[in-house]
Amino acid sequence: MRPQMTVLDVLYNLLGFLVFGFYALLVVGVVLRVIMKRRPIGVSLAWLALILAIPVLGVSAYLILGEIRLGRRRAQRAQAMYWPYVAWLQHLIASFPHQPVTPSVKANPLVALIQSRLGMPLLGGNRMALLSEPEEILQHLVTDIQQANTSCYLEFYIWQAGGQVDVVAEALIQAARRGVDCRVLLDSVGSADFFDTDWPGQLREAGVRLVEVLPAKAWRMPFHRQDLRMHRKLMIVDDCVAYTGSMNLVDPQIFKLDSGVGQWIDVMVRVQGPVVPVMWSLFVRDWEMETGERLLDSQRHEPEYWTEKGHHIQLVPSGPFAGGDCVQQILLQAIYQAEHSLVLTTPYFVPDDPLVAALQSAADRGVSVKLIIPERNDSRMVSFACNAFLDELLTSGVEIHRSRKGLLHTKSVLVDDDLALIGSVNLDKRSLWLNFEVTLLVDDHSFATMLKELQQRYLLDAKRLELTEWRDRPWIQRMLENVFYLFSPLL
Repeated sequence: MRPQMTVLDVLYNLLGFLVFGFYALLVVGVVLRVIMKRRPIGVSLAWLALILAIPVLGVSAYLILGEIRLGRRRAQRAQAMYWPYVAWLQHLIASFPHQPVTPSVKANPLVALIQSRLGMPLLGGNRMALLSEPEEILQHLVTDIQQANTSCYLEFYIWQAGGQVDVVAEALIQAARRGVDCRVLLDSVGSADFFDTDWPGQLREAGVRLVEVLPAKAWRMPFHRQDLRMHRKLMIVDDCVAYTGSMNLVDPQIFKLDSGVGQWIDVMVRVQGPVVPVMWSLFVRDWEMETGERLLDSQRHEPEYWTEKGHHIQLVPSGPFAGGDCVQQILLQAIYQAEHSLVLTTPYFVPDDPLVAALQSAADRGVSVKLIIPERNDSRMVSFACNAFLDELLTSGVEIHRSRKGLLHTKSVLVDDDLALIGSVNLDKRSLWLNFEVTLLVDDHSFATMLKELQQRYLLDAKRLELTEWRDRPWIQRMLENVFYLFSPLL
């Protein structure tokens, strides 16, 4: 005799059916969402594979990381900010004598693309210094902060307390105490350890306006994508000097030494000239995005002091609200128009298919293509994913050099020894599509020569990877590389 079902059993069965039905509808809904969302096919297939292979993990991961969500408030601010900033920039450039300048033949397609997508002009009359020693970089930052009279704005992904960086903090505190308008934007994830120290309190007590950008909290996961980060490195002082590049506010002698990759190797560019107010406007734009406070008309700019001569520079901001895939298109355009040489440096190399094809095409048509990457980096997953691309690049004739001196963190592209791209953008999908980044396009042979000399020093400390040697690596390594290759669109 079959036991009679109780009311409780019925309720349990009904609840189980409803839960299963809800979850099945959720999986189907997420799958349809992935299909309907236009993005690179590799990215969509990777998400579908993860969702269908491990439904609970895959659905959860997609809901948290699958789409660009910066919150309704930021989206509204971005929309409201757009036209005022465009008008302000146009008015600023119109007031500059001899601006904008005419680009070289090689730079013209890139300049036109950036101008069309981002509204950023190519400006002449700039002075540039390429700083490659960490002690020198930090000392320059301190000196300029100490000499600040009106404003000092900093925006960094990582600020780690300790070492020579504390001297920067002390200089900023002293500047704020003498009445300088000091503001700092720090990424919530990158600078998480810094926010757990006493320094934020000391800075704020002295009058420094310190803001945690894109706060990463568990309760925010359903509403904000947590891995979209503010990855820029910027400092602007008194509207007369600015810095950008690859270096965070860290002392390489103590930063991540336990990761086993050695000291980080970075560069910063010190700039003076007409491009400085444009870089200033990028900071105040980010400040308004995060705080709602508009600083756009808070400072007077003095273009009459700038001459027509000097380096030609174009600012290239990138991120979810800045030109879409503009930075990737600029990179591809630069590679495709290379005629005899192309040198790229990046710490994290996880390219998409168009970037791989562009590098292969350049090598196939006789361009000397050199890719300089670290022998080891601080991410095992990224390292495996990177290695998966090296075989086909080596086969095409791309030279791959792996730096053995430390973690080469410089992000640079040099085209035909004439045209340079330098800034915070890694050659991976995260930098090209997701993070807030900044790049300088420099249309100037003298700066290109300085960058070439620096890249040559990197090559002296690197070992060229040979195809035959690379193909002899253990099969287990190959397998891990191919596994991470499948999910490289998600890294």
